[in-house]
Amino acid sequence: MALLKQWRDMAYDQEANQGDIQRFWSKYFEIEKGIYEQLLADPDTEVKGTVKELADKYGQEVMTMTGFLDGINDSLETPNPIDEMEEDTVVSLKFNKEKLYKNMVAAKADWLYELPQWEPIFTEEKRRELYLEQKKSGTIVKGPKIGRNDPCPCGSGKKYKKCCGR
Repeated sequence: MALLKQWRDMAYDQEANQGDIQRFWSKYFEIEKGIYEQLLADPDTEVKGTVKELADKYGQEVMTMTGFLDGINDSLETPNPIDEMEEDTVVSLKFNKEKLYKNMVAAKADWLYELPQWEPIFTEEKRRELYLEQKKSGTIVKGPKIGRNDPCPCGSGKKYKKCCGR
């Protein structure tokens, strides 16, 4: 069975005790924070290896590393084949800095996007700009409402109620 399926079955187990799930995620988020601290300390170096090698490098279990790879995949320059990934699959952690920062904001992971390791990468102004850009990307802006007696937007010259508003 692919590692990702095993990870998701374990992490999103609907029958597990809620307290156990909360403890599981608390522990995972601490581990994730530690890995990101190391990655962001040298953001321009590509970290590459098998899933097992990366798990060993960061002192984690393979399942925990699988979860990390699942989380960072959307922020990578080239996504990893996480759906069919096994312990001996070679993966890369070469991430796009802006995309990673925005994805952390989108995930509401303030413990990650507020890491001090971001300070040498982006100025405070740039981080604020990326933060606002990400927040605005989820905002839906509706156009002005057309009144029934307004001219029809199709350009016919008729009132909207007599044209496209029927």
